[in-house]
Formats: sequence, structure tokens, C-alpha cells
Amino acid sequence: MVPNVDRDILPDSVSPVNYDISLYDLEFEGAFGYKGIVKIEIQVRRPIKEIVVNAHRLKIYDVELCSESTGSQKASSISYDERTQRATFSFPQEVPTSENAMLEAHFTGVINNHMAGFYRSKYKPAVTPPESVPAEGDDRLMFSTQFESCDARSAFPCFDEPNRKACFDVNIEIPEDLVALSNMPEKGVRSSKQGFKVVSFDRTPIMSTYLLAWAFGDFKYVEDFTRRKYNGKPMPVRVYTTRGLEDQARFGLKNASQVVDYFSEIFGIDYPLPKLDLLAVHEFSHNAMENWGLITYRTTAILFDEQNSAAKYKNRVAYVVAHELAHQWFGNLVTMDWWSELWLNEGFATWVGWLAIDHLYPEFEVWCQFVTEAVQTAQQLDSLRGSHPIEVPVKSALDIEQIFDAISYLKGSSVIRMLSSHLDVDIFLRGVSEYLKAHAYGNATTKDLWTALSDASGKDVEKFMDPWIRKIGYPLLTVAEEPGQIGVRQTRFLLTGDVKADEDETLWWIPLGLKTSRQAMTTTTNALTSKEETLRDIDEAFYKINADQTGFYRTNYPPARLAKMGVEKDKLSAEDKIGLVADAAALALSGDATTAGLLTFVSNFPDETNYAVWAQLVASLVNIRSIFAGNQAVVDGLSQFTLKLVSSATEKIGWDFRPGEDYLTGQLRALLIGAAGGAGHTRFQLYLSGERESIHPSLRLPVFRINVAEGGKEAYEAVKNEYLKTTSIDGKEICLQSLGRVQTPVLVDDFLDFQFSDKVKVQDMHSGSVALAANSNARDSLWQYITKNWDRVYEKLSGNSVVLDRYLKNSLQKFASLEKEREIAIFFEGKDTKGFDRGLVQVSDTIRGNAKYKERDERLTLEWLQAHGYAPSNV
Repeated sequence: MVPNVDRDILPDSVSPVNYDISLYDLEFEGAFGYKGIVKIEIQVRRPIKEIVVNAHRLKIYDVELCSESTGSQKASSISYDERTQRATFSFPQEVPTSENAMLEAHFTGVINNHMAGFYRSKYKPAVTPPESVPAEGDDRLMFSTQFESCDARSAFPCFDEPNRKACFDVNIEIPEDLVALSNMPEKGVRSSKQGFKVVSFDRTPIMSTYLLAWAFGDFKYVEDFTRRKYNGKPMPVRVYTTRGLEDQARFGLKNASQVVDYFSEIFGIDYPLPKLDLLAVHEFSHNAMENWGLITYRTTAILFDEQNSAAKYKNRVAYVVAHELAHQWFGNLVTMDWWSELWLNEGFATWVGWLAIDHLYPEFEVWCQFVTEAVQTAQQLDSLRGSHPIEVPVKSALDIEQIFDAISYLKGSSVIRMLSSHLDVDIFLRGVSEYLKAHAYGNATTKDLWTALSDASGKDVEKFMDPWIRKIGYPLLTVAEEPGQIGVRQTRFLLTGDVKADEDETLWWIPLGLKTSRQAMTTTTNALTSKEETLRDIDEAFYKINADQTGFYRTNYPPARLAKMGVEKDKLSAEDKIGLVADAAALALSGDATTAGLLTFVSNFPDETNYAVWAQLVASLVNIRSIFAGNQAVVDGLSQFTLKLVSSATEKIGWDFRPGEDYLTGQLRALLIGAAGGAGHTRFQLYLSGERESIHPSLRLPVFRINVAEGGKEAYEAVKNEYLKTTSIDGKEICLQSLGRVQTPVLVDDFLDFQFSDKVKVQDMHSGSVALAANSNARDSLWQYITKNWDRVYEKLSGNSVVLDRYLKNSLQKFASLEKEREIAIFFEGKDTKGFDRGLVQVSDTIRGNAKYKERDERLTLEWLQAHGYAPSNV
């Protein structure tokens, strides 16, 4: 067989059929070790005298291979390759082809605290737990797994690759009064040593190792049943939490039971497992993990307190629940063949997760939110040279962690939205259903999806989508006007504005979505399939390209046309407005347009009422102010401009939440109060004195932020104390985001010392540093702290590469100085940057783009602010 040179994978001489895993003698203190036995039924595909498996940080001490021809034979040697995380078992006798065999390995491992593999989470119990619940210091412990992408191998020896699918039997010994969960229902319980029991679970369907899961702890649950019948009866859906938090799981539960029915309907395939459990985990590196039948969540992504949580977390819970449920089909039932096609899992689950929330909560207007959040985040990253294609070559699975990013998730979902809109959503979903049915319980490729969609639509999907998936970047469509016609030209868009000829060779298929005012607003669906084209018979009174911002590209209009659309903004949908604001801001950054053009355009929006439009307006203005932070006259002028823009809307919406008020009105209130800087000092003091009702839960973040920024050490200490005392699920996150608004180096250092203490969980440490980096008076101190305390930072965060990469990118990408970019590069020269090297390249690209923008546009922006009365003319 010819080896696959594009992938560093295990030998294919054997294939796993079934794993029988038993874990016992777990230690709940000290080293937190455990013992295990794994029995792997294998199929021998060619004669073997050795078997190579994945194993990481395990000690394997007894290996036996049983087959019909050779009987039982002990491994003559066990060797390890730490770099590739593999173990090789050598045997005295050769086992022939086409024979089933049983591989048994005894091993020991560690229940770590790095949020990867088999790990433990600390928490403060909401109610008094039983004495038998394991403790670590003043905290209690729960135990769970996180195996994606390559951490099943750190829990048990296995063939840890997505296309080496098998079935799993799990047996785990735990204290007798704790609850154990796994992918499948409990099969049986038997007594073990004194005070312990062994819980066994039904065999799973065939699936990838990264989807296996188990958990145990002092769990309680809330339960609902699906309205749809599965195998003739409603299916139980449960959300498990540690004791005392179960009531906060009811909103997530309500969504889960409805979404599983919705997906069963639109995919044309019933949810295939006999139960669905969701579990709140107290320490979690991501938002959630789609383990088949046992989905695990960060607490803020599954729990919601109707009385005390900020309303924005309701949106978060609803979406994350739907995203993970989508994976039960797209990723679990049908799995990508290799990690290079991760987007097949994540891009689709992101898009269809939003689709489900739009179905359940049309009043959330989620596609506006999608354009503001998902599309813009993806376009920001994909405008960098250090971006990557959606389908990115991955030689080693150990390199995959940095690809769990905005390209795989958000660009992937954005191009799916573009494609589904072009094909028609119903036709698109019909193709998806056929894809799932054709590859159920197996693996598939991007080409397989295109084939199914082509069959459903009658169009050559692969032909026009291939560049979107396999090429880096996205296009800028530049418009030139002539009487009665417009010329459109596509080029690659770069944040730095300096695209070279050899970087601009991709020809994208671009759905133009031309919207005009003729005959009461019509939209045409022509596509640009060449570098340039002239569109004739254009209604000059009004037109807009990329209707509702369904296409993943930016558009550069002549300045006069952009200004005219600002005046005629009532002809635009909310998505159109968001896209125009975001494009104008990005084009100012790249030098394809100017900040003056952006400010002229957005000055027409003081009477805007849509939350997502305001979110884009505020985000764009905040980013510009951040980049120009070194020039106080520009910063003050932009602040005055922003204040004038938001004042009328802020006064109109007021502070008070009204009975029956819709979700988006509340979100808009919180956004505008934060943007206007209405400090709410009196309410802040009343809140801290115990009158919690003085600040609505959704206003805690803007009020806390403003008071920390303006209240000095006293307000800072008050919010830090609130962090230590709060029992609200979202309260700690809100406090960390607020504490990052401190204004002095002394308080920045104090906050960072606090962050790196045992008072703040590693999962949350980036929250405070995101706020510090966005704070122009704190970001230099943040960088100096990182450099002076690098060993401490690295030791604290490097146990999980996702956490370290996220922390550094969020901490460093707001600078706008070429000197700072070089300083960062020099600092990391010679250091081991594995796991965050791609992130550092993206940081460098971003800073250089910011610096070029500042140098080019700062003076011109000041002149515009002066000309319009927002800055004094004598500066």
C-alpha cells in the first residue's frame, strides 16, 4: 500500500472494531491517578508482529494479543514516541491477515486539571454536598472528559484518528453516592470495594474516539421529553448540573428538546441515540463539546437564571445548545475524513445552529446578529496574510488546535449561508439530508457534500464553491459608476491594503445580489464570474450590491454613492446597513477608502432603532478610537462624535426595563448606555450596598465598566470584591470584563496578579485581558506584565494550547505601532511557540495594518472632526 504522504497517521495494518474500557482505583487527591484496562477488538488487515496505537502521558505495563492462530501472546516490548504520542507493541509471533483479534492493555493515567483528556473541575457548591464528594482545598470536584481533537489518547490507549471509527463499552468505578454519565444509557451497576460501585453503559454506535465521553460527580438533573416520537415513544432529554444549579438549566433544556425535534425533521433522519444528556462543566476551555449523547458545556453556555442573568446569555445558551445538537448529525453521524476538513463539522453546525434559533426565536432577528458577529469576525481574520483556507492542509493531528478558529467556524458558516441563499434553503437542506443518509456512521469529504448538493440543485456546486473553500482570503468588489451602468472588479482584500499580484490570482464566484428601487425594490441574483464586468441598465436612483449581506465579500462604492445611501438608509435592510458600516470601516483601515467617508456615512444614523446595526456602529467607532489612541485630540473628537450619535437614542430608550419588553430592546439599552457613558454612579453604590434591584442584570456590564474606568481604586476594589462574592453564573465573567477598564499601571498590575492567582479559573483568564487590551491606558502595561512574567504566564496557560493561543492573540492584537510589532517578534524569537505560532503571525499582521492606517489617516480624520465641530481647530 502507498503511504499517505499528506498525513502523519497510524499504520493501517489493523482496524479497531470495539473498545471495552474499564477505569478503576481512581485517586481523588494527591496525584489523581487511576488504573485502566482497555480491550480492543481489532481486524487484522495485513500480517503483523507489532501494533502502533496513540498514547500520551499513560504508563502501559501489560499488553496481550489474542488471536485464533497464535493464541494468547504477551508483548515482547512496549516502546513510546513522545513526539508523535504513539506506543508500539511488539509480539513474538505474526498474526495473519483477515483475522479478528483481541488486544488488551493495562495502563495508568492521571486525572489532570488542564481541561483536556480526562480531567477534574473545581467549583464552589451551591448547596451543601455529601461528604463523599471529592474536594481540593475549599472547592469540590467534578470529573469529565474533553477528547477533541487528540486527547482520547491521554485517557486510554487507542487509535485516535477520526476515520478509525469503532464502538465503545465504558465501565467506571466511582463513589457509590455519585452519578456517572456516558454517551449511552446506564446498562448496570454492581458493588465494588467498600463505598464504591462500577457503572457500566450500553455499547455506543460506531463513532470516532474524539466523541467518546464520560463524567461523574454530585449531579442532579431536570428532564423533558421530545414532542416527536423516536422508536415509537418520546425521548428523554436531560440537563445535568452539580447539585443546587439544576433550576438554572431549564431554559437550556427547553431549547434542547425542541431543537432535537427540529433537526430530526429538517435532516430527514431521526436523532439516532436512545437518550440525550447535556452537562454543565465548571471548567471548560471552549463553549461546549458535542460528545454523542452526552454534550458538555461551559456553565455560561448552558445555565441561565431568569432573575439574575444578563439577557444576552439567553441568546448564548440558545445558540450553543443548537450548535452542539447540530453536530449529533453533522460531525457525529457523519464525520469528516480528516482534520483538514474540520469545517465540515464546524461551519455547518454554526450555520444551522443560527437557523434553529431563527426558527425558535424569530424575534431575536439572528441573521442581523450573524452579519455583525460571525461575518465580521471571519472577515477580520481572513483579511490577514496569516489567515488560512477553510479547508487547510493538516499533516499531523497535533497541529489542528489552531484551526479551531473564526475561519473554520465563521467563514465556513458564512459561505454556507451564501450558498444556501443562492440554491434556496429548502433545496440546500434536501442535499444535506441526502449527504447524511449516504454517509451515515461513516466519514465524508467536502467533495461528498458538493456532490449531494449538486444532485439536489442541478448545479455544479463544486465548480463555484471550490475557491471559497480551498483558497485563502476573500474578494473586494470595487464599483465604478457611469451613466446607466456600473463596472465591478474583484480583487483580494487585505487589511494592510498592499495585495501583490501573486496574492491576487484567485477568481471567486461572487453572487452580486443587486438590489434596486425599480418596481418597489427588486433583487437580481446574477453572479460575477470574471475579474471585471459591466452591469448595464442600472437604476441610478438607488442600488445596493450584496443584498442582505449574504455574500462573503466587501464592496467599495464611490464616496458620493456611499454618502447617498446614508441619506437613503430607510431603503436598506438591517443586514444591508450592518454590511455598509462594516465595509466602510474596513476599507478605511486598508486605505481603499477613508475614515472621513465612514464618519460622513454613519452620521446619518442617530435615529436608528435596530440593535445589531447599533452594535456594528459602536464596534467600528470603538476600534477606530482604539487605533488612534495616541492622539488625544482625535480620541476626544471621536468620543464627541459618538456621544452625539447615540445621545438621542439613549435618552429615548432610557434606563428602565418595562414589563413585556422584547429581548432586542433590552440589548439595545445596555449597548447604548455603555456607549453614551452614562455612569449610573448612584445605582452602582446602591447595588454594592445590597440593593441588587438598583441595576438590572443586563446593565451590570456597562455600569460596572464605566464606574471602574472613572472611579479609581475604590470602584476597582468594589468590583473585584463583587467577583469574589457573586453566585451568579455570568457574574464572574461580567466582573472580569469590567475590571479591565482600570486606568493606571498600578491597578493593571494588581488586576493581572489577581487574574494569575488561584481566584480566577484558567478558562476565564482571557476575559479580563480582552478588556485590558481594548483599553488604551492599559494595553502597554498588559504587554509589559506578560514579558516580565512570561515563565509564570506560560506555566499557567500552556497546559492547554487553546487557552494560551487565545490569551496571547486577545492580549496583543490591539497595538498600532510598528515598533511594538517588532518588539513582540523579538520577544518570542527563540521561544517554543508551538501551539500559538500561527496566532503570533496573525497578531503581527493585525498590528502592521493598524499602524499603517494610523500613519495614513490620523491627520485626515482630525481635519474632518475639526471641520464638523467635534475637535478644536487649534490642535
